[in-house]
Amino acid sequence: MTYYIQISTTDWPKDRVLFEDTLNTLEKLCDVQSGYILNEPVSKFGWTFIDMILKGDFHISLEQEFIDQIKKSKGSKPEEKFVTFFSNYLENNGCKIKLKLMQSN
Repeated sequence: MTYYIQISTTDWPKDRVLFEDTLNTLEKLCDVQSGYILNEPVSKFGWTFIDMILKGDFHISLEQEFIDQIKKSKGSKPEEKFVTFFSNYLENNGCKIKLKLMQSN
């Protein structure tokens, strides 16, 4: 399943480094290359918004690697649980961004 996620932050230059470092580490852990795509950032009202495509193979590998943590995450639907887990994982690694699931298919 491919996830379309909107990233929002008030400090994209700083958060981008942390975000990409964390995702690169996760890609290595899951043995996945180019598991996500970031679109161009758009800034409004002091916030920066970036649309991200999380590719299916990366998403599935993350779910397999962190299945227990994802199951314990808040949310009524599996995709909500995944995004909550992913957001918390990033925050625990110092990345202070917000994630919003836009679409999954």
